[in-house]
This record gives sequence, structure tokens and C-alpha cells, in this order.
Amino acid sequence: MVWGGLFLAILGVIGFLTGVYSIGYMRHEVAHGELSPVTLCDYYGFFHLFLFTMLLVVTSNNLIVMWAAIEATTLSSAFLVGIYGQRSSLEAAWKYIIICTVGVAFGLFGTVLVYANAASVMPQAEMAIFWSEVLKQSSLLDPTLMLLAFVFVLIGFGTKTGLFPMHAWLPDAHSEAPSPVSALLSAVLLNCALLVLIRYYIIICQAIGSDFPNRLLLIFGMLSVAVAAFFILVQRDIKRLLAYSSVENMGLVAVALGIGGPLGIFAALLHTLNHSLAKTLLFCGSGNVLLKYGTRDLNVVCGMLKIMPFTAVLFGGGALALAGMPPFNIFLSEFMTVTAGLARNHLLIIVLLLLLLTLVLAGLVRMAARVLMAKPPQAVNRGDLGWLTTSPMVILLVMMLAMGTHIPQPVIRILAGASTIVLSGTHDLPAQRSTWHDFLPSGTASVSEKHSER
Repeated sequence: MVWGGLFLAILGVIGFLTGVYSIGYMRHEVAHGELSPVTLCDYYGFFHLFLFTMLLVVTSNNLIVMWAAIEATTLSSAFLVGIYGQRSSLEAAWKYIIICTVGVAFGLFGTVLVYANAASVMPQAEMAIFWSEVLKQSSLLDPTLMLLAFVFVLIGFGTKTGLFPMHAWLPDAHSEAPSPVSALLSAVLLNCALLVLIRYYIIICQAIGSDFPNRLLLIFGMLSVAVAAFFILVQRDIKRLLAYSSVENMGLVAVALGIGGPLGIFAALLHTLNHSLAKTLLFCGSGNVLLKYGTRDLNVVCGMLKIMPFTAVLFGGGALALAGMPPFNIFLSEFMTVTAGLARNHLLIIVLLLLLLTLVLAGLVRMAARVLMAKPPQAVNRGDLGWLTTSPMVILLVMMLAMGTHIPQPVIRILAGASTIVLSGTHDLPAQRSTWHDFLPSGTASVSEKHSER
């Protein structure tokens, strides 16, 4: 339960807040003729089906069901991406289906390799379909087959995670979907695919050691951050910019996992949570921008502080958080990642990472400054939107500030428990007590120590 608790919590919180936001957002879309009432019914049907498929991914212990659920997330969310029926949204939906279906097919090859090898070494072959049972026998698995399996798994589920170069579906799908769906895609769906990838990572690290998986994660993670940083600097569509930020942040999670060790694993899981909160806030904010300005073009979206000041403050806080500025939560997980890399002698990687994060900071700050403070267009009506489209943003901003200054003990308990499970696969478990809790707010060290003894 501890292992899935982090991802269940993210799914529950973000699913609820985007559901609330959807009421106000989609009501506006119907009122202005963007959607018909019949299409709105379709939207809510697929919205809840999408949530269900992601819940199935998180809670499933069956390798085949887990794979099928990942594929089902593609099919259910593709209808949401293309729900406006415009050429650009339909093209994005088909691109999403084709790329992710091909990618997840690679994940199926990896799944079959793990299952077949586990069935040949387990006393009861039929139990090889269950992740927890394979984990118990993972040290008996064939290293060569597991090495090949990890390549397939990384390509397959890395496609759904949004890692470069398998990320091509992500900017189009995120930008064309309704904003609450964009928030779910970025803040929850990418994490579901990441969870599946981590599950296989644990098994394969026990079979072949962590050197090869960590090396691949570092390569794909750094490439993802580098490519995304460039597009963040040049992007003029606010939702596409946020989509590339998702690529950058999932790359950063992959880098933290690849660095490994107690602090690296903890930082990766913490950053998963932090990114989900920040990105949901910003996609909701970008949705409010689209409703007010009628465009996503950053050349037009200006003067938000004068047009809708309350939303502007929330959006500005989210942008600073996503850029990694203190006292927000993302600063803490990025600082942990850098510290973990230095502690494990990845000096060159950390120097490059800091340079790339500086570029991301510049791109996000420039975007926020223009959106908030540039001269507003005359034709835009002034005034904030209703509470249904702003209250979720308030809750998220408060959560990000709280997570950046004092992480609640239940959150620490979940993160520490999940980190312990991942570390048990990488054989770094004995060292963990003296590392991650030194970087957390006071009062949480005892919790992490308690989990390190389990």
C-alpha cells in the first residue's frame, strides 16, 4: 500500500481538483459554442474513464493488466484530446494514439521477456504474472534477457512518460486537449507510466545490478532536459511551452533515478509529486488565459495583472515554482537531485544539468514577465473568472508553499516507504538512513529513519 500510496495520492488530489475546474471551464466552453451539450456528456464520460484506467495502472499487481491499463489510458484520453473536433485536435489525437501504441508495444515485448524468464525459474510458473512474486525471485532471472527487457521497457513506457526522443506526441496532445485534460495528462498520466517503468527498474536492478539501467536513465533524462530547455526558450504557445516543461521535468526525474542512491531516489519521487502540483496549477491558469484572451499565443497574452489580477498572482506563483525558485516545493527536489549527483561523483552531469535548468529558469521567467506585466490588449474584458476556475489554483499554490517549507509527515512517510522499496532493488538500502532526511524540514527525520529500518 505504501508503494502505490504516492501515485494514488497524486491521482486522487489532481483528479478531484481538475474535476472541480472542469465544471467552470467546460460550462464556459458550452456557453460560447465551443462544445455542444451532447459533446459535454461525452467529455465527462471519457474524463472518468480516463481516471479509472489510470487508477487501474496504479493499483494493478498483474503485469499484463498493468500493460493493458497503460494502453487503455491512451485510448480513453485520445477522445479527450480530439474532443473539439478541429483539424489540429484530431491530428494531435491520432498522433498520440499511433506513437504511444507503437511505444507501448515495445513495453509489451519487455513484459513478455520478464514473464517468460520468471516463469522458467519460479516453482509455480503461473505466479510469474504478478509483479510482487517476480520481485521475490528477481535475483534468479537471466541477466542477458533482463538487460534486453529493460531496453524494451524504457523505450515502451518511456514513450508514455514523455522522455526524449519518444516525446513527439506530448506537445501536440497537451496543447490541443481541454486545459483540465492537459493537467491530467501532464500531472497524472506521465506519472502512471513512470510508476510502471520504476516497477520494472526494481526487478531488473536486482537481476543485473543498477549500473546499466542507471546509465540509460541518465542518458535519456539529460537528453530530455536539454531538448525541452531549448523549446521552452523559443516557444510562443503557452500550452506547448508547459508541455515541453513536462518533458524537462520527467527528464529530471529520470536523471535523479539514474543518479541513484538514497537521496537520488527520494528526490525523484519527491519531484514527481512537486511537478504534478505545479503543472496542474499552470495548466488551469493557461485554461483561464485561453477563456479570457481567446488564444494561447504569447504575443497576444499580455498584462494579466491588469486583466485578471487574482488569477495572475496564482499563475505567477506557479511559474516561479516550476522554475525552481524558493520557497516553493520544486526547489527542494531539484536541490536534492543536485546534491545526490555531487555525492555520487556525477560532477559533469550536474554542471550540465545546472546550465540547462538555468535556461529553463530564463524561459519561464521571461514567459511569466510578459504574460503578467506587458501592456494588455484593449479588446479583452477585465475581471477574474468564477471561483470554480480559481479555487483549485489557490489550493495548489498553498500546497506548493507548504511542501517547500514544511513537508507534512504523512507525505514523508509515503515517500520514505516508496524510496525504501526502490532502494531494495538497487542494493543501496543500508546507506539510506544518513542521507535523505538531512535535507528535509525539521521534525521529519524520525519518520524516514523509521522506514529505513523496515
